[in-house]
Amino acid sequence: MVQYVGVENLTALIRSVGIETFLSELAGYIEDDFRRWPAFDKVPRVASHSSEGVIELMPTADDMLYGFKYVNGHPSNIHKGLQTVTAFGVLSDVRSGYPLLLSEMTLLTALRTAATSAVAARYLARPDSRVMAIIGLGAQSEFQATAFKALLGITHLRVYDLAPAATLKFCRNMRDSGLDVIVAESSQYAVLGADIITTITADKLKATILSDNMIGAGVHINAVGGDCPGKTELQAEILLRGRVFVELPEQTRIEGEIQQMAEDFPVTELWQVVAGEDPGRRSACEVTIFDSVGFATEDFSALRYLRDKVQDTNFHTEIDLLAELPDPRNLFGLLKA
Repeated sequence: MVQYVGVENLTALIRSVGIETFLSELAGYIEDDFRRWPAFDKVPRVASHSSEGVIELMPTADDMLYGFKYVNGHPSNIHKGLQTVTAFGVLSDVRSGYPLLLSEMTLLTALRTAATSAVAARYLARPDSRVMAIIGLGAQSEFQATAFKALLGITHLRVYDLAPAATLKFCRNMRDSGLDVIVAESSQYAVLGADIITTITADKLKATILSDNMIGAGVHINAVGGDCPGKTELQAEILLRGRVFVELPEQTRIEGEIQQMAEDFPVTELWQVVAGEDPGRRSACEVTIFDSVGFATEDFSALRYLRDKVQDTNFHTEIDLLAELPDPRNLFGLLKA
C-alpha cells in the first residue's frame, strides 16, 4: 500500500497546523536541502510545449529517496474556468524503487514556491524589509504574501493587477491576514517605497512588468512569473544593474529572466548562499534579483516534509497502487480466481 494525500487531507492538515506554521516548517526542509545541494541528481525539467502551454516532469533524487512532480502551465485555462497550474507528485524509496507517497501538488506547489521565495529573500533582502509590492494577483499571490509575513516579518503590502476581479479576490482572502494592504493604481505606484518587489504575472509573454527606472537602490526583486521560454517580466537593464541569483543555471537560462541575456551572463546559485559559500547581499544599496523558475529539489523537499508530517495522523489514506504478491514472480496469478 502507498500513502496518498489528496486535496481534502492536505487542506485539513494545513488548517490543523496553521498556514504560517506550515510554510515556516516547509521552508526549513527547503533550506536544509539547498544546503546539501551537491547530494542531489539534478537535471532541467523535461518539458512538452504546445501553443496552449506546457506539461513538465521534474525529477530529482539523493541516495535514499527519489521524487518527481508532474505539472502543467496553461495560462489560457483561466478563461475556461480551469486552473492555470495543476500538479501531483511521487516520493519513492531508492533502494527498492517502491513509491512511498503519492500527493496532490497543485496546492503544495503554491506553498513550496512561496516558501522558496521567502527562503531566498531571507538571504538576499535587507533584514529591515517590511514593505513588499506584489505585481500580479493570481493564484500564487496570497501564498507569497503569507510566506513573507511568516518568514521575513513583512507588515505592509502594495499590490496591483490589471484585472479588478483578481484584486478583489486577493483583498478578500487577505482581509484577516494582519497585513496592511494598499491597492495601487499602477505597477509604478505599487513599487514606490517597497523593500521587496514580487512579480508573478500569468500571461505567457515577454513583458516589461518592471523597468529599470522603477527600481531604487537596495531593493530585492522576487521574480517568480517568468518561468518558461518566451516569458519574462523584467527589463534587461535591471539584470545588468543588479546581482542575479538562480536555482539551476542550466534551467534558468532557458526559462527565467536571464533567457534575455548572453549564455555567459554571470549568476550566483542560491544553494551557494544558503550553504555559506557566497555572502549573498553585499551591501544595503545593492539590488538583488532572485530569478525563480522552480526546481525539482524544492518539490522533493515538499514531498519529504509532507511524508514526515502525515505519519501517525489521519491526514492520509492508503491506496493499492502496488501489487502485493505472496510470490513476487507470480504476477499473472492476480488474474486467477
